[in-house]
Amino acid sequence: MTIAIVGVGETDYAWKEPRSPAALAVDAVQRALADAGMTGADVDGFVTESYTLANRAPADFVAAHIGVQDRAFTAHAGIAGSGTVGAPALARLAIESGRASVVVSYYAINLSARGAGGAYQVHAGDKAKAAFEMPFGFYGQPVYFAAAAARYRHLYGLEPEQLGAIAVAARAHAQRTPNALRHEPLTMDDYLANAMVADPLRKLDCCLVNDGGVAFVMTTLERARDLAHPPVVVAGAGFGSKPISQSGYFSQSADLLTTPAGISGPNAYRDAALEPSDVDFAEIYDCFTISMLLQLEDLGFAEKGTGAAFVATGATAPGGSFPVNTHGGLLSQSYLVGGNHVVEAVRQLRGERGEAQLDRAEVALVAGLGAPEHATLLLTGDR
Repeated sequence: MTIAIVGVGETDYAWKEPRSPAALAVDAVQRALADAGMTGADVDGFVTESYTLANRAPADFVAAHIGVQDRAFTAHAGIAGSGTVGAPALARLAIESGRASVVVSYYAINLSARGAGGAYQVHAGDKAKAAFEMPFGFYGQPVYFAAAAARYRHLYGLEPEQLGAIAVAARAHAQRTPNALRHEPLTMDDYLANAMVADPLRKLDCCLVNDGGVAFVMTTLERARDLAHPPVVVAGAGFGSKPISQSGYFSQSADLLTTPAGISGPNAYRDAALEPSDVDFAEIYDCFTISMLLQLEDLGFAEKGTGAAFVATGATAPGGSFPVNTHGGLLSQSYLVGGNHVVEAVRQLRGERGEAQLDRAEVALVAGLGAPEHATLLLTGDR
């Protein structure tokens, strides 16, 4: 059975949002349902990423507040981006098996309420990290990904301008995205003058830290054809993981330069009977510039070790040969663990992006990294 995404919704992204994650999730879901021309009474299934409960936005709360009459199916997928982007794989199984007919996925977060530790307080809850890493200083995500960037630089060469090309391209896309949090122009000189956080990563290599919610609605393609917008078909979905725990992924992995996108990507391509050359644009999880670069290679858009030179040509920027993160991504639009990447792909495929609409937008790839897991989604129009 083929399913489609029929509605998408985002809250108004903010640096500091007084509402709870649960309230943000309800807002995003209601917007997605309105976009689909549906109500909560149509919904009978939910698929969210595994940390949704930790973020205090459980499905029972959301269901009760949107008017769901029978929550027949509830499931949780992988961590962060892998679970959010990979949700359609589980939704398809639920719909195929008759467990649900309309499935909603959502994600909401309120990082500003977490205090000085922000997004990285979660690491303090890991006893191994607290005992063996943190006594030697701050060891959050920027340090982890800086190690991968340093390894890439050692093996293949990596100039500051090459990482900068990713950040500059993301900002150029964000400038054409009305709800992006970062609209101010960003030049390469600006990037090079930016403060170093963990060599070779600057602050501009790091994703935003903000509050918000995002949601999307899925149902059968047959039903989708009778709804408000042209269906966006889930052509393929793949999931993969590396044989290591999350706590050990960044500091204990034997290979920092191969992400599980190298597993989920081929799975998704097979599922969709497509190849990398068929993809017109991509929305790739960009918690850091180096993470986007590594996935770009692992997904088959550049050979290993050549992605840095590829992005330096401007290929991923507006007007480039292979646009990536056409909303500004996690670097310049909003940090919503890849849910906003799904929303952007849907809007591009529906031809709704105005000034930012791509000339060719028939096949989209969305990638979600939730180390040690990864999800790849291939979306198309109703072909």
